[in-house]
Amino acid sequence: MTEQRLIERPESAEEVAALVRRAQQDSRMITVVSGGHGPWSHVDNAEDMRLELGALADIRIDGTRVSIGGGATWGAVASTLGEAGLAISSGDTSSVGVGGLTLGGGIGWMVRAWGLAVDQLVGAQVVTAAGEIVDVDADTHPDLFWALRGGGGNFGIVTRFDFEAHRLPGIVFGEYTFSEDSTSVLRALREILRNAPRELTVTFMDVPAMDPSAPAGASVHAVWAGGDVDALRAVMAPVAALDGVTEKLTTPAYRDILMEMPAPEGGAEAAGPPGFIGGNGLFAELDDETIDRLVRFRAAHPASIIFLRSLGGAFGDVAQDATAFPARTATWFVMAGAFDIPGLVDDDARASIRAEWQEIERNRLAEYGNFADSERPDAVPGMFAEAAYARLRDVKAQWDPKNLFRRNHNIAV
Repeated sequence: MTEQRLIERPESAEEVAALVRRAQQDSRMITVVSGGHGPWSHVDNAEDMRLELGALADIRIDGTRVSIGGGATWGAVASTLGEAGLAISSGDTSSVGVGGLTLGGGIGWMVRAWGLAVDQLVGAQVVTAAGEIVDVDADTHPDLFWALRGGGGNFGIVTRFDFEAHRLPGIVFGEYTFSEDSTSVLRALREILRNAPRELTVTFMDVPAMDPSAPAGASVHAVWAGGDVDALRAVMAPVAALDGVTEKLTTPAYRDILMEMPAPEGGAEAAGPPGFIGGNGLFAELDDETIDRLVRFRAAHPASIIFLRSLGGAFGDVAQDATAFPARTATWFVMAGAFDIPGLVDDDARASIRAEWQEIERNRLAEYGNFADSERPDAVPGMFAEAAYARLRDVKAQWDPKNLFRRNHNIAV
């Protein structure tokens, strides 16, 4: 009979600390789950202690300072903050956990206006591998605080995140749909973003039919951090003027632009992520060669997806050594790959997809760990700048010398 994994649902930092001490005594690894979207959310290992942090979901506002439990999801955060006229740059999906996204960096809709989620992090409460509870910020345990800002879940369990939120009286959301070749749209976006106001962040997505939240086809979405519809219309005019492009502008609440992706029946842990062949990268620029390769890739593979998000602006204001996150000179995030669907993708197609992605990724500055969907120890150094990786190893050796927290993109001592 297969041994059942141990699942714990702590309701306080003190309970988390007690469970960590127990895991150490029992020589168990720990898997930490908040939103349930990461690859380790689906690990079914009887040797693990699985900590589901969903009960740690309090959201407290004091002026613009916001304290958020490590098990909260971004949808709940956006709703609560929206009532106070505030927002934090976060991910795109309401059910994504605050913990995983923030610790990996956090590229969101306001990345050009406010930077990454970690750029708004000003403090945290952490349960260490020794089962102790510590508060960290730029002055208290500064090395650990630095490592949390982009180094992943390697250093402890964050039971509370403290953010400095932003006033957001409104946003404008632009949707641009088209059925023609994507090359001209991508080149127009590139030129717009070279000198665009930082209030603008855009995504480009071209996908096969997946679910109602992501209908098939190519589209551009643009967010303007402010309520000025004419400002977004003016800056996006070169895209709207292209043949076959349809523009739709709305003024939703921030919460309403986060995608809804319900967990599969039986909970998020009931089914693993679909097989995916491809990868992602942070790119210094979106040159013609990269655009052409992406467009050819999508056309050649029916089960493929390409996704891009603009960077720069506030993202690039942060000094490279200020956080663990890599490639602050990047101006675009790019993902390309294909779903490994039996009957649609054969061995020849898999080999072709891998080879084409390798050509695309040659110009990337680094890989973004939050979009890396599997455990690949050899790839971890490529998720950080060289100096940052060395520093992260030192912090790991201090705070988790036995590598208790290794169900992640693991930084080995």
